[in-house]
Amino acid sequence: MKLRLMLWLLAFLLKRALRRKARFRELLTEMRGLDWGIATEDLAIARHYRMTPRGIQSGRGLPVDLDLELRFEDEATALQVLRKPTQQAFLDGMMAGTVRLVGDSADLQKLQKLLRHL
Repeated sequence: MKLRLMLWLLAFLLKRALRRKARFRELLTEMRGLDWGIATEDLAIARHYRMTPRGIQSGRGLPVDLDLELRFEDEATALQVLRKPTQQAFLDGMMAGTVRLVGDSADLQKLQKLLRHL
């Protein structure tokens, strides 16, 4: 339940940053948008985010056309990594096999640039 709430709150924070932070809007305009999602490996908990300079949409589940997916072994692992989403935390999780990246790692770097402005 905590992970679902955290992912819903992330959508709220992304929408607020788009309205209030000029640098966030600039970066998103340069990228021309980013579609990404977060899920547990068994897809019991999953949420996707479609971000464009015009707006941010969020929904349950993971559509197949996303640019980037972050898959976590279980809910506890997701909570641990997402509470302190540093690059080192993601790398450690990938090396341990508890975090899986589906998509291009360049998109992950773009996402991390955006999330700094929340």
